[in-house]
Amino acid sequence: MKLSVIVSLFTSALMALAPLPAAHAAPSATSANADAVITDMAQAFKRGDRKRLSALLPQAKGHSLEAWAAYWELKARLDEASTQEVRSFFARYDGTYQEDRLRNDWLILLGSRRDWTNLESEHPHYRMRDDKELRCYILTVDLLQKGPQVGSVVADEVRRNWMAMREADDGCTLAADRLYDAKLFNALDIWRKARLMMEHNRPRTARNAVQIVAPDAATAVQDIYNNADKFLAKHIAAPQKVRQELVVLALVKIAAADPDAAHKLMRSKWQPYLTTEERHWVWGVIGRQSAMRLDNDTLDHFAQVAHDKDLNDDMLAWKARAALRAGNTPKWTVVESAISAMSAEARKDPTWIYWHARALLARKKATPQIQQEATAMLESIAGVRGFYEQLALEELGRKVVAPARPPAPTVEEMEIARRNPSLQRALYAIGMGLRSEGVREWNYATNLVNAQGQAGLMSDRELLAAAQLACENQVWDRCINTSERTRQVIDFEQRFPMPHKDAVIARARQINLDPAYVYGLIRQESRFITDARSGVGASGLMQVMPATAKWTARKIGLTNFTPDQITDRDTNIAIGTGYLKLVLDSFEGSMPLAAAAYNAGPSRSRRWRAPNDGTGPMLEAAIWAENVPFNETRDYVKKVLSNTTNYAALITGQPQSLKAKLGMVGPRDASAAAENLELP
Repeated sequence: MKLSVIVSLFTSALMALAPLPAAHAAPSATSANADAVITDMAQAFKRGDRKRLSALLPQAKGHSLEAWAAYWELKARLDEASTQEVRSFFARYDGTYQEDRLRNDWLILLGSRRDWTNLESEHPHYRMRDDKELRCYILTVDLLQKGPQVGSVVADEVRRNWMAMREADDGCTLAADRLYDAKLFNALDIWRKARLMMEHNRPRTARNAVQIVAPDAATAVQDIYNNADKFLAKHIAAPQKVRQELVVLALVKIAAADPDAAHKLMRSKWQPYLTTEERHWVWGVIGRQSAMRLDNDTLDHFAQVAHDKDLNDDMLAWKARAALRAGNTPKWTVVESAISAMSAEARKDPTWIYWHARALLARKKATPQIQQEATAMLESIAGVRGFYEQLALEELGRKVVAPARPPAPTVEEMEIARRNPSLQRALYAIGMGLRSEGVREWNYATNLVNAQGQAGLMSDRELLAAAQLACENQVWDRCINTSERTRQVIDFEQRFPMPHKDAVIARARQINLDPAYVYGLIRQESRFITDARSGVGASGLMQVMPATAKWTARKIGLTNFTPDQITDRDTNIAIGTGYLKLVLDSFEGSMPLAAAAYNAGPSRSRRWRAPNDGTGPMLEAAIWAENVPFNETRDYVKKVLSNTTNYAALITGQPQSLKAKLGMVGPRDASAAAENLELP
């Protein structure tokens, strides 16, 4: 169904609803001209065109998306707006996403102005509570008011927020500065932030950190970033401790690009001049970067670290991954030690619960007590919700089956969902092409406001009804994401919908593809949004790149293909499945390898399969997938295969094995058909 039709039907449905209170009024029927005003304002907001926004705002009055129009106009000039004007907006749009969104923006502005009085008075009304920078401002206020007695709780929270942020921010940098002055942060906390930012190519953020602990040395950060080798080669006029830390930054910068070069520098010169902690950190960076290149000597680098606690969670994760792929049999003792050294928060991730349990079970002398502990770990995550949950289920001797469907939302529950003003606005925005705005408002409604319009999580029944509303309007991404958030019940048909079922299954079977695999991939690629377009130009249900579409169309005999056809449903399915089949055949039927190739390109999947000389051990595909260097592709492969397993359970009605679909990954079979090196 076309979006214009969805808008028309949805508008008609809205007109039939009884009026709601003013601040939550149901969207009224709007003309095409009125919708055009909103679209024009959305574009003006993206351009930062304040004059155009102010000129158009009066024409948006009474529109279903008036709150968005008012938000864009005020947000664009928030730095000049009066406190009274901002508070008038809050009162007019009380309880809406736009009110809370502007409050977030306003609070950040107050923090940057150091207006602690207004920040403190306004913050209790803020509902989203998901902005790390804003949270750091609030913690700074606590520190200023209560002094050092706020203690380690504030320091720990600021440290987590600050370390997680890649871009330069004022709030957490300010909080770190104040905590350092209060002796609740030590110099190592600050230098570790600078090291992380240097490794991730964020020189400005690294400089901001160094400015806190060694202001006179801050100017050296850019020199290190520009040419770390040159920096190391010259005399550094700075106090000894600062000099060492600047050397560490330089070695980290080199290791991020060339771990072998950093290894040589450590061995030939710099190691004796560094503290134990500094040496361990540099070797951790070398090990991490080596692991991401799938080098065979990765564990040798990590072996230079005597205390795993000197490494951060990311380094330890790559140490565990390297130990998993260290041969036909993983180095389970290293896997166990690396996971054990992670923070308590990291160890809660199903990834590390699963591999920790496997490591315990692999002990040569696994006592009944150890086996019981490992079994309890697996039981704690086992289920159908995700990749490692499914693997844990199989490790316990059970297979993946579609759970019994909960009772469908009642007429009353659906009516409440339909009358939810935020959901109404979200659907209207999506229907008229403002998908980003609609998605944000939908997420706000289902995350922070229950069916009664009160702050708090929706119940499972409310979530199922909201998800069903999205399904009925063919907004499949919100249908899936909302249904995924239920806590006690699972509606598989909501979570794993099958739009275009006849077309997808017929095409898949025609070319001998598993329909569950096709659906598993589409669900991850586009969430069934037919006009989806990625930042790099991939389009349609199966997110096909233009050049790939043109090449595949020729290969599958699709004559008269033109680029504008790529978002046509049937054309996109034909080209996407055709390409997937060619990739799958080229990788000898391996679903994980083909999924990685579909996402990151066949040449990368080929290289990750057998790096260096093309030889290597046979690995469980779960181990291979966990070692994919790209975060996006690693997540993609796991989700596609997990989706595939669940879709297979739905389509066939039979128990399924994720392990069977994963198989093993190793060097290419010499007897296999020649690899298709033409694949784009």
